Amino acid sequence: MHQTTDIKGLLWPPSSQGEARRDFAGRRPDGDLALVARPLATVTVVLADAQPAIRHGVRSVLERSAGISVVGEAATADEVMAETSRCRPDVLVLDPLMDVRAGMRVISEVLRLWPETGILVFSSVDDDRVITAALQAGARGYLFKFADADQILRGIQAVAAGEGIVDKSIANRLGALMGPAPAGQYGYPFPQLTNRERDVLERIAAGKSNAAIARELVLASKTISNRVSAIFGKLGVADRSQAIVLARDAGLGHG
Repeated sequence: MHQTTDIKGLLWPPSSQGEARRDFAGRRPDGDLALVARPLATVTVVLADAQPAIRHGVRSVLERSAGISVVGEAATADEVMAETSRCRPDVLVLDPLMDVRAGMRVISEVLRLWPETGILVFSSVDDDRVITAALQAGARGYLFKFADADQILRGIQAVAAGEGIVDKSIANRLGALMGPAPAGQYGYPFPQLTNRERDVLERIAAGKSNAAIARELVLASKTISNRVSAIFGKLGVADRSQAIVLARDAGLGHG
């Protein structure tokens, strides 16, 4: 599958095969500025940041794209919950530290109530603890506020498509960021994965499809798709075939 890497961000493709990739004009990608978009669909977005100037700047970027519609804004954690409930956006662009009281809890709470909403963290904070907390809470992406317009658009389209996207500087240290293996699981070759992600990776390594994995684990197909995207990001692989090779080399999928 095609891998798109820009100057600051790393995009890993979704697990579904044959998904259409095109820019907002409907063209196939032919360079680093190609975007991942949903054909014939508008991606809805809620912007959440304590600073009105940040929200206004991002809205200005997004409103220049025919493929994205900003349907709400929020300045506090309470407003995030209210706007997400009202708008049910495809993507929530969020600075999780905008509300000290709520912190990262807003990410997990949004995903618990509205799991169909993808979360893209848009923050000025380059701190390993903050990045790790956001990704472990379920955010699909993490971009810095110095990202340019193309990177913001790319990030939103990627998250809306169920993919993961992070700043390239984060991608370079992603495995280390996700932490050591939980107690009692010493020796697992990929300690950065959660227990459920390990269950999914074992089945990927065995050559099973997302649909088959969903049936075996009694989970929704969308949930499996999200977990596969998270696994690809944490392993630093671009597609399913690379994940299978890496997992099998580590001894998985042979049982």
